[in-house]
Amino acid sequence: MTDAGIIIERMTKRSEFLACAKAPSCAKGAVVVQARPRGDAREAVRVGFTATKRIGGAVERNRAKRRMREAARLVLPGLARPGMDYVFIARGGVTTRAWPRLLDDVKSALIRLAAERTAPQI
Repeated sequence: MTDAGIIIERMTKRSEFLACAKAPSCAKGAVVVQARPRGDAREAVRVGFTATKRIGGAVERNRAKRRMREAARLVLPGLARPGMDYVFIARGGVTTRAWPRLLDDVKSALIRLAAERTAPQI
């Protein structure tokens, strides 16, 4: 549980990541964030992280995921919606991007996804 009272859990199954891949996404700077409402009664927020081989070798991919995990840990309590799944995908430069800019990328992507979800459909 976090300071904001939101329970954050990790996504581990491939099927959960694939379900999120079909959901709306937002690419900002060094990250892509996918957000999907689960549609179940649970209020927990589930989060997953991924980095492809395009990012680099195993060391670079692990560093990218560590940086995204820490950014999500700091930003999600204030911006995550209960009952949602979020997948953070590393883009090129995530390991070298300045920390404040990476945090801004994550914040702006989450804000934009929330705005698109609440916007009226025409």
